[in-house]
Amino acid sequence: MAVESPAVLAARAALASIDLSGYDAEQSRLMDERCILVDEQDNAIGAVDKKTCHLMENIDKGLLHRAFSAFVFRPSDGRLLLQQRATEKITFPDMWTNTCCSHPLDDFEEEKIEKDQLGVRVAASRKLEHELGIPQDQTPVDEFQYLTRIHYLAPSNGMWGEHEVDYILFLTADVTVHPNANEIRDHKYVSKEELQAMFDDPSNSFTPWFKLIARDFLFGWWDQLIEKKGADGKVFAKSLAGAADGSKVIKMV
Repeated sequence: MAVESPAVLAARAALASIDLSGYDAEQSRLMDERCILVDEQDNAIGAVDKKTCHLMENIDKGLLHRAFSAFVFRPSDGRLLLQQRATEKITFPDMWTNTCCSHPLDDFEEEKIEKDQLGVRVAASRKLEHELGIPQDQTPVDEFQYLTRIHYLAPSNGMWGEHEVDYILFLTADVTVHPNANEIRDHKYVSKEELQAMFDDPSNSFTPWFKLIARDFLFGWWDQLIEKKGADGKVFAKSLAGAADGSKVIKMV
């Protein structure tokens, strides 16, 4: 078992005054899930509850955890499924973002497997079902295409934020969406042009990781996805194998 770093121990000591009773009960319960702590090279160094990981006072001490961002595209036309986070969410409520963003958990042995990104792919399938009600047989773990990892830090408000090594996963699949209202306020499929128009509309707000990924990567990969359509006219996430260097963690600001 990894020895917990001074940053982890200091973060644990800082929790006594934090009270979640004013937040949604289900979202507060989910804050007990245990995230995988990592260093800046994505080496696992321990585990701690989600609440600890997302407090800015702990992030400011260097606490960093593993996450994923899943992008689900419709095979027939290459449109991307977006979600708007629920008002009940403790971090980044009401913001538009990619299909699903969450964490592999230390609570599940399979989600700690690092070989071929298996743990994050298993977590992505689990959370697509939890948040969007997509049956897991529609999101087979072997069909996710891993692209790269980004390291970013983003405050949500005065108390909460994100500090993650975030695995970017693409999936092309026809999925059945039955949103969990406690997780998702709205969802829709968009084309590249429609997403750009959403970004240009000041009435919309977006999660910071989604904006970073879109700024530097998403649209180029989306172009490649469309360009590599199969003979049947459908897009296929696996066509992007090798489109990015997934061996390194890219630090983004």
